[in-house]
Amino acid sequence: MTVHIVDDDEAIRDSLSWLFRSRGVGVVTWPSGEDFLKDWTPDLQGCILLDMRMDGMSGLEVFDRLISLQARQPVIFLTGHGDIPLAVECLKQGAADFLEKPFNDNNLVDRVLDALHKAKERAASDRQRDELRRKRAQLSPRENEVLSMILEGLLNKQIADKLDITVRTIEVHRAHIMEKMDARNAVELARLISFTEQN
Repeated sequence: MTVHIVDDDEAIRDSLSWLFRSRGVGVVTWPSGEDFLKDWTPDLQGCILLDMRMDGMSGLEVFDRLISLQARQPVIFLTGHGDIPLAVECLKQGAADFLEKPFNDNNLVDRVLDALHKAKERAASDRQRDELRRKRAQLSPRENEVLSMILEGLLNKQIADKLDITVRTIEVHRAHIMEKMDARNAVELARLISFTEQN
């Protein structure tokens, strides 16, 4: 678990680093949004703790850039009182949370840990979805055609009539689809396909 602290105030970076390390959380700090974005990569692990007001790029500008990069890391804003409407708008755009200064240390750590936990769950879900999409990509064009009709709720005979092939051939295609998608029945198959189509 790592928290990435982006703040232009060295004293705050130092105090937050001590706070998180005392709770067993790894810390990396950046003195500016520009420095952070220069080092950012899509596979960066952890939570981003971002000060709303900084010299140079503001926290909001950094966040906008992360959105354009389709960053998956959770972002928690540290804000002053006057920034609350802005912070609420950031939540609508996908920020994980925001805390108003001065903040309670334990509350801050708990909310970062919660964001890290949710990010870990989302990463596991993304990996599962990618694996299912890989499996679906292995279906032949005909198997995809049969799959679409299975998902419409058609019976083997109805699918055979539509495709003008034998029921036995449909049964073979259906068995291959179930095997490739690792599904036990049509209901589970529908659930898996629905999951692959989520963002």
